[in-house]
Amino acid sequence: MGKGEETHESFQMSSLSLSSISLSGDKPEPSSTTLSTPTIAASVTPVLNQTIRFKTGLRNTVWDCMRDRGWKETDSDLDWDFFWADVHWIHETFDHVYLQEQQRINHFRNHYELTRKDLLVKNVKRMIKTVEKEYGKQESQKFEFITTSYVLPQEHALFQEEFKRTPGGIWIMKPVGKAQGKGIFLINKLSQISGWKKDPRLKGKNDDESTPEAYIVQRYIENPYLIGGMIIWTYSIGKKFDIRTYVLVTSYYPLVVYIHRNGFCRFSNSQFSMNVKDISNLYIHATNVAIQKHSPNYDGDKGCKWLLRNLKTFLVTKHGSQKVDELFTEMEALVVRSLMSVQKVMINDKHCFELYGYDILIDDNLKPWLLEVNASPSLSAETQFDYDLKYAMINDAFNVVDLEKKHSGDKSKLRQKVGGFDLVYNDGPVKHERTSSYSSYLGCYQPIPRAPRVKKRFAVRAAAAAAAAAAASMNNLVNNSNT
Repeated sequence: MGKGEETHESFQMSSLSLSSISLSGDKPEPSSTTLSTPTIAASVTPVLNQTIRFKTGLRNTVWDCMRDRGWKETDSDLDWDFFWADVHWIHETFDHVYLQEQQRINHFRNHYELTRKDLLVKNVKRMIKTVEKEYGKQESQKFEFITTSYVLPQEHALFQEEFKRTPGGIWIMKPVGKAQGKGIFLINKLSQISGWKKDPRLKGKNDDESTPEAYIVQRYIENPYLIGGMIIWTYSIGKKFDIRTYVLVTSYYPLVVYIHRNGFCRFSNSQFSMNVKDISNLYIHATNVAIQKHSPNYDGDKGCKWLLRNLKTFLVTKHGSQKVDELFTEMEALVVRSLMSVQKVMINDKHCFELYGYDILIDDNLKPWLLEVNASPSLSAETQFDYDLKYAMINDAFNVVDLEKKHSGDKSKLRQKVGGFDLVYNDGPVKHERTSSYSSYLGCYQPIPRAPRVKKRFAVRAAAAAAAAAAASMNNLVNNSNT
């Protein structure tokens, strides 16, 4: 594939398999959720022709990127143009703040409808029922991209029935509100569920002593696509991986979705095994970097990631371009369908956008499965190449959001390509001019510019963090003296 040839053919509705449920016609009603009455007003002057003032608690790639764009950091509670907020601020403060016209923030109010594991499953199940009722079973099956799932302890009885119907199967337990592989484990016996319910380490923070933390239990994908091994008879040996894809949503009504070309694969550091004695080994079954970097086989200089473009090229050599084309188009469709599943319940707000980290696993039949959606994907870097990739992606996201108003002329016409981000959905699938045989840009060539070197930035970050800590300490002293 040539570097300048990764463009698309004409994009038909059927490429997302959404032909019979097009949103161009019966459009969903805006969310009926009533926004809380604001109690705090921010007095902010217009942002045109002036430096963007940003606020964030991060000291990583995001902070570097904003500073390199010439933006100025502020520690003001409300006097900012852009706030890269954490989800706790969104939950606790957003409903009590009135934002001025030009202010933007990086989360939607109820983002958790998509990013909390139990709510994601609930919303997708509801979408399946709705589509089946209106369009039939064949169409609803296109939304079956999450393995069989139950929420515990609420659906414990239902899970027991399913478990007994398929004895010997492996299931994976995940806390509904945690990330980076925290709290996950595999089970193959119902008695292991009883042990989980009694484990004092897994009690909910706000629940009584007898209530365990909410978990989701899902049928484990026992046949993941493996790379880095061989085939002995009919048994494949290799390492498990999943795919991290960056998705930018600028609006839920209408639904506007961008997907970045440069995702990456995250590999385990051990050969995959479904042997019963290995089901507790997360170095085999979990691909999260937060887990794998503690593996004895982990190489900190190389990391455990592979550029998505490299995966695409590898798969083409193994399976041919047509099958890989179908796979990546289906991955793109999976993203859009998941967003359609939460569209009616999401509170749309013109001040909000969201950069999601989608985690997708491919099985050995080249079927993609959605593992989870992250509201705050890790944007810290493990290696210099990782830093370059994330820095470029974040910069592209800011160019899409366009706080500087460089592309505010015709607001009705969205740009179809901004850096590595491609507009794939705008109240309906987006048609592109394409010259490549691929139906999806995902994994196609996108240059990764060399970002400023990481090591030179550590001193700057440390100085900024120290200054912020000193300012906070001074504020506390002043407040204490006044009282």
